[in-house]
Amino acid sequence: MAKVTLTREAARDLEGLPLVIHTRVLTLLERLTKWPTVSGAKPLSGPLAGRYRLRTGDYRVQFHVKGEAVVVEKIGHRDRFYE
Repeated sequence: MAKVTLTREAARDLEGLPLVIHTRVLTLLERLTKWPTVSGAKPLSGPLAGRYRLRTGDYRVQFHVKGEAVVVEKIGHRDRFYE
């Protein structure tokens, strides 16, 4: 079982989400505790290599794995997510 932590930026992103999306993202964060058996996690490439993303509708959660911990770095809408 992995421990999921959020960076300050990710926590701020999470609090700014609409209520429905906030609830869906919390479900994704709960799923991340079962890392590495999380379905739908996609490795990122290029400058984001070593990181992963999960999606729920048009929203994304970006994270990386550090030992037994999953560190969520960013949460946001797909149109501005990869900038």
